[in-house]
Amino acid sequence: MGIDPGTNVMGYGLIRITGTKAEMIAMGVIDLRKIGDTYLKLKHIHNRVLGIIDSYLPDELAIEAPFFGKNVQSMLKLGRAQGVAMAAALIRDIPITEYAPLKIKMAITGNGQASKEQVAGMLQRMLHIDAGEMPKFMDATDALAAAYCHYLQMGRPAVEKAYKSWKDFIAKNPGKTHGA
Repeated sequence: MGIDPGTNVMGYGLIRITGTKAEMIAMGVIDLRKIGDTYLKLKHIHNRVLGIIDSYLPDELAIEAPFFGKNVQSMLKLGRAQGVAMAAALIRDIPITEYAPLKIKMAITGNGQASKEQVAGMLQRMLHIDAGEMPKFMDATDALAAAYCHYLQMGRPAVEKAYKSWKDFIAKNPGKTHGA
């Protein structure tokens, strides 16, 4: 399962691996635009991600890591949304791997500066997705790209950090869990 975190629209995508073949089984978005309260958005993200996990029972979660932008408030909100989605996976004991946006784009298109449209087009070709199945929001294809990137990384040495639980996260990140 892949997730593209967002505070207005959060994408998700699921692929099934059979042998060495990947196929898309679902992709979509969690639309948060009509929810005004920040904390209610986080609750909705948590509930929807848990619902998607309970419906599809993914083995692993690949999530896009937030990139460092200029707006600190946006970064904080995005980090909270990502954390809530990660917590939902951890509650179901699903291991998590984070990928930088550049790494995902590079894995899918061979170009770390690829546009969302280029990523979506490449996924459509690689996963044989009909044009009618392509989503309105590119957040869904970005999430599918995270899942497919993770599939491409399988069997190779893990470069990214994967966490199996909060305890595992704390053990792998000493000094990063203290209050400021």
